[in-house]
Amino acid sequence: MTAPRTLGRVSDALDAEDLKIITLARSSRARVAASEGAAVRDETGRTYTAAAVALPSLHLSALRLAVAMAVSSGAQKLEAAALVSDAELDPGDLAVVRDLGPGATIFHAAPDGTLRAVRTA
Repeated sequence: MTAPRTLGRVSDALDAEDLKIITLARSSRARVAASEGAAVRDETGRTYTAAAVALPSLHLSALRLAVAMAVSSGAQKLEAAALVSDAELDPGDLAVVRDLGPGATIFHAAPDGTLRAVRTA
């Protein structure tokens, strides 16, 4: 895993597909007023989105859930992941992305769209 690069606005230096998963992650978070939203893109270009789940008997981060949805849909590899959250990236979340996407790019954005960091799994 590489050290994070901190950047400014999301649109400053990203391609359309990377902007898309960040936008999808932001939308997932906002749709249910969750603490975080995530999206991942698999090797075929399909995307999977999720919001954090906080039930009395089940707690899942948005990124872990998005990866689980990709795996349960048959994804073999991840190309990229995006997390929208005020919190720092959880090492466990990074490990889950790395399991399916060693070398995948991970974008961490704030809810307002500011890109906080870019990492490689």
